[in-house]
Amino acid sequence: MSAQNITDKPATPSRRDFLRVASLGIAVPVATAALAACKSEEAPKPAAAAAPAAGPHADSNHSGGTTAAHPRTPAEIRAAADEMDKHHEAGIKSFPAKTEGKGNQILQPRVENGVKVFEITASKLQWEIEPGKLVEAFAYNGQVPGPQIRVTEGDRVRVIIKNQLEQSTAVHFHGVITPNDQDGVPFITQPPIKPGDTYTYEFTAKNAGSHMYHSHHNAAEQVGKGLLGAFLILPRRPRAIERADVDYVMVINDGSHGYTLNGKSFPATEPIVCKLGQRVRVRFMNEGMMIHPMHLHGMHMTVIDKDGYPQPMPWKCDTLNVAPGERWDVMIEADNPGVWAFHCHILPHAETPNGMFGMVTALIVEK
Repeated sequence: MSAQNITDKPATPSRRDFLRVASLGIAVPVATAALAACKSEEAPKPAAAAAPAAGPHADSNHSGGTTAAHPRTPAEIRAAADEMDKHHEAGIKSFPAKTEGKGNQILQPRVENGVKVFEITASKLQWEIEPGKLVEAFAYNGQVPGPQIRVTEGDRVRVIIKNQLEQSTAVHFHGVITPNDQDGVPFITQPPIKPGDTYTYEFTAKNAGSHMYHSHHNAAEQVGKGLLGAFLILPRRPRAIERADVDYVMVINDGSHGYTLNGKSFPATEPIVCKLGQRVRVRFMNEGMMIHPMHLHGMHMTVIDKDGYPQPMPWKCDTLNVAPGERWDVMIEADNPGVWAFHCHILPHAETPNGMFGMVTALIVEK
């Protein structure tokens, strides 16, 4: 039976017809088509479907649609295309756009009796994620993501958390091997850190790799609003494959601030800049609630680590799925000069009719 026969209005099949067709393995489609045809005769015609709701950055004037009753003229079509292109071009030309605040800045510790001490304060503030767009944020030390903590394998580490929020909190060192009582989960390994209180974590940095720290109390809200950061344990004896001229941490989030890279949305995201021939290490960290396939134009990525653990055999890709909680380390040989788009390949996370937004940045390879 052809596709055309299925869509034509068929007579209701007899039991004998049904059994004969079923023996060919296509009874269900035929029965479904027959039932649908019967119902279509009885049911009233539905009203015209409502237009889909506009998503972020959407603009109904740029849909490109028309109606049979009022077709657009070539001049109107060209004008609509020009208007859409103008928005796309404006976004690209403003990149990287200036905003207040910069997250993921390296925090220098003080050293007390051989212990590296990091002081971190959680507080509420207004955070500019793109030009003119302010959102309520929960921040560590006034930045989203929180300050980047870098220590060396074998270091003794002390992290002092002061809670200036209006709700309790706690800190979990994601991927870091710690004693049980330093794991940071309220009512399992510790009491919650009440508003106005201070709590101290201390442990030895045992396992080298790319890790994270974040709230583990009302986490969907607190992490979504910015209580997150990178926690890197550098190896005492780095592998040859780890040698990098540029070492870049990219924290991905999709909470109440929308789709962000290091706390900003395009065009306010930060480009990765290197020289032709340099080696670039990118440490992806997904602090969000969705998978984000990160795609680099122009060059491949060589995956060397997963969750801080070396891959037994490094492998190449240009798009890498980064799931919630995961960390992936990749190396890029910057052998192709130019400005190369670098973005999440779930397209509604990166582009709308009004142009690029959200999880978009660029790798700039300078000659």
